[in-house]
Amino acid sequence: MPRTVQLRTYTVQPEKLDEWVRHWRELVVPLRREFGFEIHGAWVDRERSQHTWVVSYEGSETFEERNAAYWASPQREAMGLDPSQYLVGDEVRVVEEAL
Repeated sequence: MPRTVQLRTYTVQPEKLDEWVRHWRELVVPLRREFGFEIHGAWVDRERSQHTWVVSYEGSETFEERNAAYWASPQREAMGLDPSQYLVGDEVRVVEEAL
């Protein structure tokens, strides 16, 4: 399977931006890596209250299949992190390397 790369931009409730990023960094990133995803970087745009990150997966499953396994996992459920309590919008784009 070819590597799939996603650029994800989340618009976060302004008063919860720092809390969201902390939970994402401490909980989401390690579990994503455990499931074979690679995190290429993450940024915060405080003016727009946005969190942007780049994630990829290359393996025997498609990105979508692996992502579904991540979300259905007991580890993800045990995390107790509900994105809807933080996010007011999201944009996910599949991108290709140009450099």
